[in-house]
Amino acid sequence: MLANQHANAATPDKKKISHKKKTIHSKKASAKNKPATTKPILSEDVHYLEWKEVQDFIEQMQTQYQFDKAQLSAIFAKTRYIDSVVQLIKPMPAGKPKNWKVYRARFVENARIGAGVAFWERNVETLNRAENLYGVPAEIIVGLIGVETIYGKNTGNFRAIDALTTLSFSYPETPNKEARMAFFKKELRELLLWTRESAIDVFDVKGSYAGALGLAQFMPSSLRQFAVDFDGDGKINLKESETDAIGSVAHYLAIHGWKKNVPYAFPASLSSEKIDEKQLAQVLGQGLKATYVIDELRPIVSTPDENAPRNIKYGLIDLQNGDNPTEYWLGTENFFAITQYNRSYFYAMSVIDLGKVISLARRKND
Repeated sequence: MLANQHANAATPDKKKISHKKKTIHSKKASAKNKPATTKPILSEDVHYLEWKEVQDFIEQMQTQYQFDKAQLSAIFAKTRYIDSVVQLIKPMPAGKPKNWKVYRARFVENARIGAGVAFWERNVETLNRAENLYGVPAEIIVGLIGVETIYGKNTGNFRAIDALTTLSFSYPETPNKEARMAFFKKELRELLLWTRESAIDVFDVKGSYAGALGLAQFMPSSLRQFAVDFDGDGKINLKESETDAIGSVAHYLAIHGWKKNVPYAFPASLSSEKIDEKQLAQVLGQGLKATYVIDELRPIVSTPDENAPRNIKYGLIDLQNGDNPTEYWLGTENFFAITQYNRSYFYAMSVIDLGKVISLARRKND
């Protein structure tokens, strides 16, 4: 998860970039005040161990967590700056309208559906056990792992130590740079703690460009806090154990507000063409939580679905469709539990839709 957002899923339109050597450029003015020229700098020329910020981080890890300074120094001496990580983490250019239908099509597609059916079939007992224990339906677990990594096909090939160090100390210039660097420093710390606890060589751990790991793309902090040994072999392995991944996803959602036997979302429409824009903005601005009962929303939005319970709370969801009309939905607490995994309405709805389509495909095969 990338700040509880999963890097692979959060940026589906960014193509994979080769992990070959990249270059970064620095501008240097000539002595004769000629226009600045660019001088390529190989990634290998970025020596993190020599950076004061990295040395301060090492001191902190030694003081607070009793790491061996020489051991950490040896790790950061071999850690590499990855320019493609910096490019991938940059926000998408402003101005391009969001398009839910285009986003959905990237995830609810034949290859993922077929792989999801096979994943479900070989893990049917584990999925049933997770549902019974945590209350999270199999279709949600299957949908989420499918969106994240296509059931382990795309777990990422970046060394996690390289990706997290790059983002901790070389984050690109953005308005939220300091906050993002602080987040990734925390994840770098958690990665080092986890590999020490698990007796794993930190250089053997690979993941997404943002440091997300395994089939479920847990960030290191989430792995340490929420992952579970669901196969009972005495260790947690989200990379190779589908059982551990299933149990960990279900446990994460349960901890983050999932309610057993509560539906996910219901289609909705604006109550009139002359909606008070301020009221609409207020309802949409309530954040990632279910706040209103249906009767409270009636002046603004309603659902044609008679199965929508009247006694539970909802949040209004807007799925923008580019130049076409926006889709509106009423999301329950369970919809918003998924957004704690990735803070995106598009993401949560894709998980739900993929899971439902896979469930239907299984029934057709029976």
